Amino acid sequence: MALLEVRNIEKHFGNTKVLEDISFSLEEGKALAIIGSSGSGKTTLLRCLNFLETPDAGMITVGGETLFDSENTAAFGEEAIRQKRLHFGLVFQSFHLFPQYTALENVSLAGKLREKDKGRWPILEKQGMELLERMGLADRSGHYPHQLSGGQQQRVAIARALALHPDILCFDEPTSALDPELTGEVLKVIRSLAQQRTTMIIVTHEMAFARDVADEVIFMDGGLIVEQGNAREVIENPRQERTRQFLARY
Repeated sequence: MALLEVRNIEKHFGNTKVLEDISFSLEEGKALAIIGSSGSGKTTLLRCLNFLETPDAGMITVGGETLFDSENTAAFGEEAIRQKRLHFGLVFQSFHLFPQYTALENVSLAGKLREKDKGRWPILEKQGMELLERMGLADRSGHYPHQLSGGQQQRVAIARALALHPDILCFDEPTSALDPELTGEVLKVIRSLAQQRTTMIIVTHEMAFARDVADEVIFMDGGLIVEQGNAREVIENPRQERTRQFLARY
């Protein structure tokens, strides 16, 4: 059984249909890349999965647990939404680190806010340090965001997302705010996560990276899934004309 099941998701903003009949599944340990032009609905889809937006229709299931069903939204208060979000970790385009906290504090803060027993805080900090070490940032743990490069800030953001042990790690164009040299730093980290079989959804404009790292690719256009399948096959030999037109630009 797939870890994530998304069925018939729709999202409207006023009269504009941003997502239409979006359905796909993702197995544990697999990486899914979502590609497409700006405005195609990729970020809105991630926001729906992370409950930053509420879909207008459809169903989202993780590990057999139904997180969203448009036929039954009665128990959808703030606390319920917070619990649903714990299944997903989201890394934004522009880092969103807290400027008043160090790298280590940014990574361990969410765990501390959830943990009522302050005696466990040193354990959370130890785990935070281990994550920073994985990101190659052990020597930057006491630095504030303004003292870090863009690539370093994004790696802190990845560590922060991993700190809550999400079932699925989501990336929303994680390199779009970085120059080419710093982009390489972040892509190297994501590649290593894929090699460790971290379940991931990656919205990206890096086509070669999507081809080489992702197991599956979805191409979206106009709020629809136009084509999906094996990453290398879709990117190197797309079946749909719209996909071919998009990829020709890369």
